Amino acid sequence: MSRKLSDLLPGQHGIVKKVNGCGAITRRIVDMGVIAGTRIDVQKFAPLGDPIEVKLKGFNMSLRKTEADLIEVEPA
Repeated sequence: MSRKLSDLLPGQHGIVKKVNGCGAITRRIVDMGVIAGTRIDVQKFAPLGDPIEVKLKGFNMSLRKTEADLIEVEPA
């Protein structure tokens, strides 16, 4: 059952299934290493819920909630 990355809570992780959308934002997400099969851990949310800090491939990065909505993950 795939879910949006933005649906996961801090401390949860999942495996990226696909990145939806097209255009520059999707391209940037993929260029940062968010590709199918990659484990992604939700670290924390900013106080108002945006952005979201995630960890993948040994580094932390922040994604806007709208960007996280484009990423489908399989919760693990």
